Amino acid sequence: MTNPIPTPTTPPAPKNPVPPVARSPILQFFAYSHLPPHLQDVSSEIAAIAERMEAILPSSAEKSAGLRKLLEAKDCFVRARLEKK
Repeated sequence: MTNPIPTPTTPPAPKNPVPPVARSPILQFFAYSHLPPHLQDVSSEIAAIAERMEAILPSSAEKSAGLRKLLEAKDCFVRARLEKK
């Protein structure tokens, strides 16, 4: 009598799979590597705050609104750096 060769089996799917958490799409607009160095220093500070808020807050309308307002603030700070005196 020969022993059958064991075949790998696919493990059963989890009963309550947790869907992957999508990153907020607005985070793409906090990128700063394309900016010249004198604008990167301003923009990178705001990008760090945006990433921190993304990490610690749950998805919600208020988080989206806060990130949108933070993006508006970042734009203002960058323009302030560009302002002629």
